Amino acid sequence: MFETLIDKLKNGTYITLETTPSHSPTFRPIVDKIEKLGLHHLVDGFSTTDNPLAKLKYNSLFAAKMLQDRFHKPVLATMSMRDRNKIALQSDLLGANEVDVRAILALTGDPATISDQPNTKGVFESDSSLLLDIINCFNSGINFAGKPLAAKPAEIYPFAVVNSHAKNPKTLQKKMQKKIKHGALGIITQPVYDLESAKLLLELKEAALKESYGEKETEIIFGIFPITKLRTAQFLSAHVPGIHVPTEWIESLREASEKGVEEEYRIGFELSKNLFEDLKKLHPKIHLMTANQFGIAKDILS
Repeated sequence: MFETLIDKLKNGTYITLETTPSHSPTFRPIVDKIEKLGLHHLVDGFSTTDNPLAKLKYNSLFAAKMLQDRFHKPVLATMSMRDRNKIALQSDLLGANEVDVRAILALTGDPATISDQPNTKGVFESDSSLLLDIINCFNSGINFAGKPLAAKPAEIYPFAVVNSHAKNPKTLQKKMQKKIKHGALGIITQPVYDLESAKLLLELKEAALKESYGEKETEIIFGIFPITKLRTAQFLSAHVPGIHVPTEWIESLREASEKGVEEEYRIGFELSKNLFEDLKKLHPKIHLMTANQFGIAKDILS
């Protein structure tokens, strides 16, 4: 299952769909909705988020297990450095390994100060590179302290993330380089909204690989977050670091919004769908994020 996903990442068309567990003790309604829409037939795998924005949600590892059991497709389970020290990270990886949750998306995590839980403190023993290093150790049969494990874990497949935009492109290259050196097989970008940015990201990845002396084979995976509302485009552009929404998108959505909600949605969807198709032609490695709006995901993928 995971070997097929990695082969698609390296050699074919690779499409994954993000799922966000809810503030609930059950993840099954999300799984049921995906099955009802037939989305599992349109993607190569899924991902599960880990308490994004430091808001309490259902556990990403358990969610990954449920998706894999239902659809027999690999899931990238996100693990955040915000919430775990070295002991917890390794313990979670050991437990996940036996139930075949073995693709891990390493994140540093959003700050605990924005959490919905009172007086929450972030752990942050390091950034996501520590988790990538721990995975490298496990894949060699040892824990992070260098002690051999009682049994060697089944192979774990590490993924990472990077911004899609920076005023100084060299900044992005250095961040990619760091993820590559620490063993990431795939680097998922924050949402991309134009082909020129996408082409630049591919160039920066190649430069980062050269600087890393070809240590690892690493692929860029373009993040796509469809925009169907003007306010979403404005918010992402103004308040989310590392994302650039072109002026043309904002102006098109502004003009459409003046004609009504339906026209605003139509134009936003058209822009997003066209971008998806263009990115597939350029570099068919895509991670689709829709904030659990799975109807939009189906329309984009169909």
